[in-house]
Amino acid sequence: MFNQFISEVRDVDIQTDAMRFRRNMERIGEVFAYEISKTLPYEKKTITTPLGEVEMNAIKQQPVLATILRAGLPLHQGLLNYFDKADNAFISAFRKHDLDGNFEIQIDYMSSPVLKNRILIIVDPMLATGKSMVLSYKALITMGMPKHIHIVSAIASVDGLEYIQKHIPNTKCSIWLGAIDQELTAQSYIVPGLGDAGDLAYGSKLQE
Repeated sequence: MFNQFISEVRDVDIQTDAMRFRRNMERIGEVFAYEISKTLPYEKKTITTPLGEVEMNAIKQQPVLATILRAGLPLHQGLLNYFDKADNAFISAFRKHDLDGNFEIQIDYMSSPVLKNRILIIVDPMLATGKSMVLSYKALITMGMPKHIHIVSAIASVDGLEYIQKHIPNTKCSIWLGAIDQELTAQSYIVPGLGDAGDLAYGSKLQE
């Protein structure tokens, strides 16, 4: 079903339904959450039932879920559906365009708990150049160096993946991608990609 969800968020006929687009992104996040949960540390916990006690495996340390606004919100919600006790961080990163059509990535806002020795999951549905992710990573680690980082994207470009691998230490980082596309346009859009995930989820915006 995972490939079905990826197919639907790409499909121009299905993309006209914003609610379905958001829900598919959410379901993609849920699949990623399940797979990431297999890598987390667990500990034994005694649970009292109405008829007795039983030992169960419980997550030893809840992760911190960090999202790059606004496009990352549905994907974030999917992970939060599984890691419902997780702390959360939010980053406002955007492309600041100039008159020539070039742009630079800027961060306007960040809200985060202390991250030292935590497990950090950073969510962004599209990993195009990778620069937003790296800039967000650098901003987040000012709140303390995490024990391990998981990067989650629905679709990435080859260039974006290589940029991440170059600028974030791979000893502390796991990368989870739904699909990897080969082409990145001169305007830094992934091809075939899916378009603008933020616009598809929440409507078009005024270009800066």
